[in-house]
Amino acid sequence: MAVYTDITDEELTELLSAFDLGAPVSLKGVAEGVENSNFLLETEIGRYFLTIYEKRVREADLPFFLGLMHWLADRGFPSATPIADRRGETLKRVRGKPAAIISFLPGLSVRRPTAAHCREAGAGLAWLHQAAEGYPNRRANDLGQAAWTGMFEGLAGDAEALKPGLAATIRADLERIAANWPAGLPTGVIHEDYFPDNVFFHGGRFAGAIDFYFACVDALAYDIAVALNAWCFEPDGSFNITSARALIGGYESRRPLSDAERAALPVLAHGAAMRFFLTRLHDWGATPAGALVRPKDPLEYERKLAVHRSAPDLVLFGDPA
Repeated sequence: MAVYTDITDEELTELLSAFDLGAPVSLKGVAEGVENSNFLLETEIGRYFLTIYEKRVREADLPFFLGLMHWLADRGFPSATPIADRRGETLKRVRGKPAAIISFLPGLSVRRPTAAHCREAGAGLAWLHQAAEGYPNRRANDLGQAAWTGMFEGLAGDAEALKPGLAATIRADLERIAANWPAGLPTGVIHEDYFPDNVFFHGGRFAGAIDFYFACVDALAYDIAVALNAWCFEPDGSFNITSARALIGGYESRRPLSDAERAALPVLAHGAAMRFFLTRLHDWGATPAGALVRPKDPLEYERKLAVHRSAPDLVLFGDPA
């Protein structure tokens, strides 16, 4: 992901001296995303990721994230896992910032997922939800529906600069979402960032998930809505109903949805599009100068908002006309 914090050879050697991972062979910054500083680390005995956690990730939340990754892996879910040092500690510090070394998860992500990929991804998401059952730690969704109006008020000027008239449109969307937001749906630990670049495949089959740094406890169906937006829109902005049906079918092959969950998908998908529009809008103007990053275009999710606004029953797989 984004590289905001550099690391010297001496600092890397000192960090690795606490582990039984051998001497470092190479360290390469990975310029994807905007959340943390990630490096592909090769040592004498294997490949790993070194993550230095930047401002958005609160240090107090790291035990939840790292513990969840261990919990999932211990229950057979293919997840990258934090590596403990000789003292059993996974959380370290680099330049005063929290850091962790994470196991390398084999597999490939896909840039243009097919319906078959969507089915596998849906089944993988249900597997994740099931594997996370019983995880004893709790973390509220601080980027959930209750936070969106307050988030937008600090970004309204940026929205208007991005596209004249957009601020009023977003405020109307927020009111509509709030008025229809469901309550009482089944909850559990959700990934909350289940995008194609965070899901790996091997031979066309689901091979694992990474990047749990937005994970929290919320409605399980909200995680499906995030995935529908991330996996089922085409580059031209159209919603691929075939892919959406495949994703839901894959999910229900492991965990059937209740009637209430299925009925809630339209507003959940509208809300999920709002959440990513807001965080992308924030990141669009907040990327540090000189950072090796690729901030994601908020207008991609503004276009998805427009689809959900004009065709509110689309994710129920009806006729958008």
